[in-house]
Amino acid sequence: MSDSDGKKTLGLSGGSRPGNVKQSFSHGRTKNVVVETKRKRVMVPKPGGQKPSGAPGSVSTNPSRRPAGISDTEMDRRLKAVQAAKAREVEDAARRDAEEKARAEDRELRRAEIEAKERDEKEREERAKAKAEEAEREKREAEAAAQAAATPAEPVATTPSAPRPNANKPMPAATPRKTDREQRPSKNKGRDDGRRSGKLTLNQALRGGDGRHRSMAAMKRKQERARAKAMGGTIEHEKVVRDVQLPEAIVVSELANRMAERVGAVVKSLMNMGMMVTQNETIDADTAELIIEEFGHKMVRVSDADVEDVIKLEEDKDEDLQPRPPVITIMGHVDHGKTSLLDAIRKTKVVAGEAGGITQHIGAYQVTTDNGSVLSFLDTPGHAAFTSMRSRGAQVTDIVVLVVAADDAVMPQTIEAIHHAKAANVPMIVAINKIDREEANPDKVRTDLLQHEVVVEKMSGEVQDVEVSAITGQGLDELLDAIALQSEILELKANPNRAAVGAVIEAKLDIGRGPVATVLVHNGTLRQGDIFVVGEQWGKVRAMENDKGERIKEAGPSVPVEVLGLNGTPEAGDVLNVTDTEAQAREIAEYRAQAAKDKRAAAGAATTLEQLMANAKADEDVSELPILVKADVQGSAEAIVQAMAKIGNDEVRVRVLHSGVGAITETDVGLAEASKAPIMGFNVRANASARTTANQKGVEIRYYSVIYDLVDDVKAAASGLLSAEIRENFIGYANIKEVFKVTGIGKVAGCLVTEGIARRSAGVRLLRDNVVIHEGTLKTLKRFKDEVPEVQSGQECGMAFENYDDIRPGDVIEIFEREEVIRTLE
Repeated sequence: MSDSDGKKTLGLSGGSRPGNVKQSFSHGRTKNVVVETKRKRVMVPKPGGQKPSGAPGSVSTNPSRRPAGISDTEMDRRLKAVQAAKAREVEDAARRDAEEKARAEDRELRRAEIEAKERDEKEREERAKAKAEEAEREKREAEAAAQAAATPAEPVATTPSAPRPNANKPMPAATPRKTDREQRPSKNKGRDDGRRSGKLTLNQALRGGDGRHRSMAAMKRKQERARAKAMGGTIEHEKVVRDVQLPEAIVVSELANRMAERVGAVVKSLMNMGMMVTQNETIDADTAELIIEEFGHKMVRVSDADVEDVIKLEEDKDEDLQPRPPVITIMGHVDHGKTSLLDAIRKTKVVAGEAGGITQHIGAYQVTTDNGSVLSFLDTPGHAAFTSMRSRGAQVTDIVVLVVAADDAVMPQTIEAIHHAKAANVPMIVAINKIDREEANPDKVRTDLLQHEVVVEKMSGEVQDVEVSAITGQGLDELLDAIALQSEILELKANPNRAAVGAVIEAKLDIGRGPVATVLVHNGTLRQGDIFVVGEQWGKVRAMENDKGERIKEAGPSVPVEVLGLNGTPEAGDVLNVTDTEAQAREIAEYRAQAAKDKRAAAGAATTLEQLMANAKADEDVSELPILVKADVQGSAEAIVQAMAKIGNDEVRVRVLHSGVGAITETDVGLAEASKAPIMGFNVRANASARTTANQKGVEIRYYSVIYDLVDDVKAAASGLLSAEIRENFIGYANIKEVFKVTGIGKVAGCLVTEGIARRSAGVRLLRDNVVIHEGTLKTLKRFKDEVPEVQSGQECGMAFENYDDIRPGDVIEIFEREEVIRTLE
């Protein structure tokens, strides 16, 4: 061992016999001699080897300060550790003092900044107050000066026969007598005011006046009253009978205003009928009808729905109709090449921008063919969730092009498209796509279509069929010729010189542009600046863009455009109508919104106590998975909501708390947190503040670009709410041969396993005359004297039931195991 001075100690341990001597050597020189006795260990310094007390590296020789058995090196190490700890404490204290000092300086600085800011704010308020007082003072002075300048000098009545005294004396500049004369009223002042009231004077014209003048009718009534008063008679006024429009409910003051009667007279009449009402209360239509008849007016019943009379469709004259382009809808099963076929016609690459290579929106395009004819195309998605979008496309179209893959034949969405086309009563053209593939079989497609009452021309039917290939371009010209032929047969016409009527194909909330609706104009011409109402929204056409993104000023019949300027996002499928004024559009939109709100409230309300209790019981039995849905366009949001409604069974269901279009906002995160629901974003993202809030509150946000993935994830989450199915697997039977009483255990059944296997961990049932007497678990399972986990068939064993002793010879023990099976939604 080595101490702090580099000494090396050799010798016996501290527990050696008395009288042993241990010498310390330092580089060959003996400095100290350690003498160990039975009771104490003393280090005796030798001449030339003693260090002064307190020298660095010295070890105290006082035995009372050093524990027994501690060497010099250990003692030095401990001293150094203590010194290092004290040094660290000093450093920590100094650092804490510095930090406290810095915090104090920071607090002082902040306090000074706050005080300076308060002083600046106070000075600014004082300056603003002084400036306002100065402006008010200047305004009062200007008004006083203007009033003094506008006051005309009163004429002084003089007579020529009475000479004015002191006529030759100069008049003082200002005398109190003149002021009194100016302030003294004239004799004809009241008469002149009455005679000149309502007439425009020069002073009033110069200073602007208050703009309030009596009407000509008021002047005539005043003259008639004055004439009747001069002749000493009275004038009998003829009663004016008015047509009073009466809604379902009306305020008393509004009723009086429509009848042009005094409100007090109407309230008095109601009180005579026994109704203690005021002018601000509402009465029903029947009571108002009695009041109207009592005052001698005619009643005209109206309803709130009459506000939509301004947008009633009018029949166009034949001479006003002009030919319009046909609207063609591309329909069919998913991945049958609908968008690729339309790309080949448009010579674009729309499908490259679709997530997953499948269309998930309705696209509206206009194509000009080589011969100059214009065609408007609608591309609908083929996924099963977009049923309403396909239905909407079929309702606004003139011709349906049914795309069927030659290598895949007729599929479920193909059948659905056929039904939509038949329901809309529009002609159909069958396009057999992917004819360039080796496994293509167009005859099989034609044969399969026969099962759904679609007979093509090659099968002696009336439905046109064309074999096409979107890859090679084969048959595209024949398809366009078939469409042109069909449109000529239909003789499509519209009147472009009237107010526009259209349908919303798609709607979305665009960042920077606000609500944007893709509108297909049916009739008339939609122009920039038109005021319109669409569903529960209204707006003014701020700008329009065609399918190529170009700004246009007007859109005629069969032209798809994107319309900007709505006050909200409309529902896909809503009808757009142009109105004359903004007030009409706003009134119609408010009426529709209120009607929809009342309808939703009535649908969700229970009318009887039994229905209320039934709804409460149903909600208790069903587990709900709440979610929020935000999509890029209205059609996708609608499709997702409909797909969520189909997920679930009698035990679990998916509840969409809110669905909308646009980015995910903090409001959505707050609703999700309150409802403990995840947010499903379809082709949208959360903004920065929403992401921060979601991370802080632990709200889950999931993003999707393909509807398959969204539906599958929600279905998996809903499956997790299903309770596991418990299945019982019978593994064996045992007959009880004899019953024994064992001390400390109770009754033990001596059994013979007749079938299967008996396990200690399995559940058991006790059968007596094939009737279940007891069900439980085994307390013990023994073979001879050993506890065993299981006993095979044909062997004897001893069994004891847990907390049950009523066992008899001849009973049968049924052994089974329970298995939990995870359930999933189909």
